[in-house]
Amino acid sequence: MCRFLPFSFACLMAAPSLHAQRPNRPQAPPLPPTVAAMPDLPYAGTDNQRQQLDLYLPKAREAGKTLPVLVFIHGGAWLAGDKSEGRGQVLRAVAEGKAAGVSIGYRLSSEARWPAQIHDCKAAIRWIKAHAKAHHLDPDRLVVWGASAGGHLAAVLGTSAGVPEMDGTLGPDTDQNTKVAGVIDFFGPTDVSQMDAQRLPDGQKHDSTDSPESKLLGAPVQAVPDKVRSANPITYVDPTDPPFLIVHGDKDPLVPHGQSELLATALKKANVPHEFHTVPGGGHGGFKDPEIPEKVHAFLEARFEKKLGR
Repeated sequence: MCRFLPFSFACLMAAPSLHAQRPNRPQAPPLPPTVAAMPDLPYAGTDNQRQQLDLYLPKAREAGKTLPVLVFIHGGAWLAGDKSEGRGQVLRAVAEGKAAGVSIGYRLSSEARWPAQIHDCKAAIRWIKAHAKAHHLDPDRLVVWGASAGGHLAAVLGTSAGVPEMDGTLGPDTDQNTKVAGVIDFFGPTDVSQMDAQRLPDGQKHDSTDSPESKLLGAPVQAVPDKVRSANPITYVDPTDPPFLIVHGDKDPLVPHGQSELLATALKKANVPHEFHTVPGGGHGGFKDPEIPEKVHAFLEARFEKKLGR
């Protein structure tokens, strides 16, 4: 199997607060000379800058072979963040010629309420598959990775393929499916109605009107149980879901560790292959755990070597 060198965990080692407001575009790492970038590609048939993705391709690749795809979804409480944050997470695999990389932008909650965010991500997945042949990509070896709010969206992507209300009809590529070959979920929310009950004594509150979760749903969390259920990746878990790697710190003050416990329990019950790695003493990112890069590498190697469904 291919061997991936360590990825850049820059944006995850200093992960943004789930409540952080970041008005300035973050500084993306420089592009290696072995990588070609195709930025700001519209995936939804609109001119909305949030509905764009960045595609990264190795300049040298093995002739006649298609590349697996590593897709990153940024965090920021669904109300901040930018797709440029994904560059550092996908570049190493691309620079080594092992994979293509994609970083997805999506509409924030200040512009559109749930399920707009997942509809955007699904449209981006369909765009990648529709353009796979043109860029020599393998649509059956697509792994999606996200942190915090991005982890939530990655998890929903992984569990809800083929669910009409989650897939949506956004964009020109609705003939494509939204299945992915694997999900890496770093400290993403799941059942937001339980976040306050699970939070640490000094943790953030989530049921208030101005919480990120309430802003995403368009109403206080406890007032909209149907929307809470719609936004919960656990709602859609079944035995056909792809493998998951879940990473979460047990001292996370923003997204309680219990959110990932709920997801891991649901995956286990449905016999979905998964690994749940708890970081002892870990907060909301900022991990100093040498096991995490190795687990990510192993997960990607396994998914990139296997076709979807095998």
